[in-house]
Amino acid sequence: MPDRVVSFEQLVLPHLPAGYNLARWLLRNEHDAEDVMQEAVVRAFRFFDGFTGTNPRAWLLTVVRNSAYTFLQQNRARELGTEFDEELHTEAVSNGRTSDTPEVLLLRSAQQRFLNEAVEALPVEFREVFVLREMEGLSYKEIADLARIPIGTVMSRLSRARRQLQAAVARREQAGSTS
Repeated sequence: MPDRVVSFEQLVLPHLPAGYNLARWLLRNEHDAEDVMQEAVVRAFRFFDGFTGTNPRAWLLTVVRNSAYTFLQQNRARELGTEFDEELHTEAVSNGRTSDTPEVLLLRSAQQRFLNEAVEALPVEFREVFVLREMEGLSYKEIADLARIPIGTVMSRLSRARRQLQAAVARREQAGSTS
């Protein structure tokens, strides 16, 4: 048993921040993400003996993904098929300390908030693939294996996510130029 614990700690625990990041983006709520991460870590530990792969990060992200989708099905099933309402769900973004002026920090904060809202507005399937690729750096194959979908579907969802984000940025720029 002690060897199992040491192996789990060495192989899986370093990837908890990536798991939390995925849970946070899928669920759009820090408290729900924390709850899902606790459940995912317990599941991962319980089934660690069955881990035979060479990529503990992708394995943990699969457990987190499955836990997040289970949570969504049980608590927010409507979200799995609907888009996020930006007006109802916004969250402030906190920046670290820098030597930038208050004006620059305010603009950067507003831009970051807008980008976070735009990503959160993506349908969950697009958001998941976008976060795994662009924020977690997984390959198309790793995402396909993790989400149990064909690579072509990964590419299609990622392309659609990027197009929706580009359209959101274009709408914002257009709105800014007409003001």
